[in-house]
Amino acid sequence: MRILRVAQKIYPESKGGGAYHVHAMSRDQAAMGHDVTVLTVGDGPPREERDGYTVVRKPALVEPLGNAISPGVANYLRKADSFDVVHAHSHLYFSTNLAALARRFGETPLAITNHGLYSQTAQAEVFDVYLRTLGRWTFNQADVVFTYTDEERAELCDLGVKSEIEVVSNGIDTDRFTPNGPANGRLDPPAVLFVGRLVDGKRPIDAVRALAGLRAKEIDATLYVAGTGPLKSKMQSIAVEKGIRDAIVFLGHVPYDEMPDIYRAADVLLLPSRDEGLPRTVLEAMASGTPVVVSALSQLESVVDDGGRTVPVGATEQMIEALCELLEANETAPGPLNEEQDLDEFSWGKTVERTTKKLESFVSPDTRVP
Repeated sequence: MRILRVAQKIYPESKGGGAYHVHAMSRDQAAMGHDVTVLTVGDGPPREERDGYTVVRKPALVEPLGNAISPGVANYLRKADSFDVVHAHSHLYFSTNLAALARRFGETPLAITNHGLYSQTAQAEVFDVYLRTLGRWTFNQADVVFTYTDEERAELCDLGVKSEIEVVSNGIDTDRFTPNGPANGRLDPPAVLFVGRLVDGKRPIDAVRALAGLRAKEIDATLYVAGTGPLKSKMQSIAVEKGIRDAIVFLGHVPYDEMPDIYRAADVLLLPSRDEGLPRTVLEAMASGTPVVVSALSQLESVVDDGGRTVPVGATEQMIEALCELLEANETAPGPLNEEQDLDEFSWGKTVERTTKKLESFVSPDTRVP
């Protein structure tokens, strides 16, 4: 099967979970014997082979709000009929809008993976308008939309998406992320860990305020921040203002291979985002035996269960109370995702298998890999 994967961002040039998802899916489908090409935007070689798949890069003309617009992507998508299927990632990007336009006037089946309904950088009110216009139109050009949870599927239906929606959970490497193994020595207990981009949608400022609240309660915790982004300087300023500058350690980008040790060294993962899909960070932390405090988003509440606590978005006091409860109880026993029956549901192998099987359903039997 010849797969054209359309992705605005790809790992390792971009460090987020969506970019890694694109890379790992392409790598593993290539290992299965499929011919995978990833069409992306950015600087670097126009074409290169790596990890078994091909990367085709097109330069950006402009990048309003970080959303690159590339005529080269549009021109390349005119060749989409030479592929068996097009798989675009995230309706948030102009590249996926172009893939939907190509499907509107072409014959090649289109799949779109939703990596989270709302943008982490645009204002929610502004993005609502996009979702009910161009965003909905983009989804409706797809032959199938992949989403991580039943809750997200319901949101898409409420939005007016008429395309087939297939629920395929986000997966993690369950052999790598386990409670058993070394813990990173850079984290001193009690350690609160934040993993993600330092952007408005992830609400990292809430993590700083929560740490200040812990310190006010005489809990000598440290906030470790694994990630980079434009809000770092503001986080530092607030930390200085609240007298906790030395209680925040910015780890920067942590290589994927080092993250299991980081999770195992943390006492709790804190993710106060205003919106998420099914974040890999939460699954990885819980699989590593680290409890979590996350925003009470419908798709996360059923997953977290007894593996941590959920609090309303922006409810700093409740966040502090949840952190206190977990830290004071030293609740580091493995969460529910460490149970064998639950781990299987969130294994990356199953994510690849189910996604590939669905893509194969759109092509003739002679193009599939036995």
